Amino acid sequence: MIHMGPIQIGEHTFIGVEVKLPKTTLISISNARGYIMCGALDVGLLNERLADRKIIAARAVGVRTLKELLEAPMESVTAEAEALGIRPGLPGYEALLKMV
Repeated sequence: MIHMGPIQIGEHTFIGVEVKLPKTTLISISNARGYIMCGALDVGLLNERLADRKIIAARAVGVRTLKELLEAPMESVTAEAEALGIRPGLPGYEALLKMV
């Protein structure tokens, strides 16, 4: 099952996506510039093999809902996200606001 809908942070709208899979749920929140995602995101792959794409993304681990993803500290970030001031430990909603 897939659920998608708007998520409002201040005056900015993002898109939240939940994909229910056997024994896990993939969750992400994005805008046109970048995204945050659950622990399934491979930041190393984005930084190394896909570096030429300059992907702005951050990962949180141990989250099960979009609300938890918004509040969770980012565990790792891509080099492009770090260039915007997104650092590990930053809450998800703050990371998203830096992507505006």
